Amino acid sequence: MLIPEKLYFRIGEVSKLCRLPAYVLRFWETEFPQLKPVKSSTGQRMYRRKDVESVLRIKGLLYEQGFTIAGARQLMRDEVKDGKKQSPLPFPAAPPPDLKYIRQGLNDILTMLSARR
Repeated sequence: MLIPEKLYFRIGEVSKLCRLPAYVLRFWETEFPQLKPVKSSTGQRMYRRKDVESVLRIKGLLYEQGFTIAGARQLMRDEVKDGKKQSPLPFPAAPPPDLKYIRQGLNDILTMLSARR
């Protein structure tokens, strides 16, 4: 599905894009904490792009993959937790051989500077 390049979408636009009734979107807002459209000064729901992507993800889980609402909610919660885990930095197991010479050179410079005082 191609989501237009816009900052905000009204609930009617999201309803048409996702082919879902507006009342389903309002219900999903109560069931899925990831789905939090902001409200305008007039009370109109304004969905951001990430909200529309979340709606499409929820729809796929419920309608295509057969998840229950509780199961889809748990899966999405787990995905958020997994995304927040930081992967380890790719440090080499052993220092490169050049590091030994660099360290020795720095120590030599430190000795020379200390002798000047």
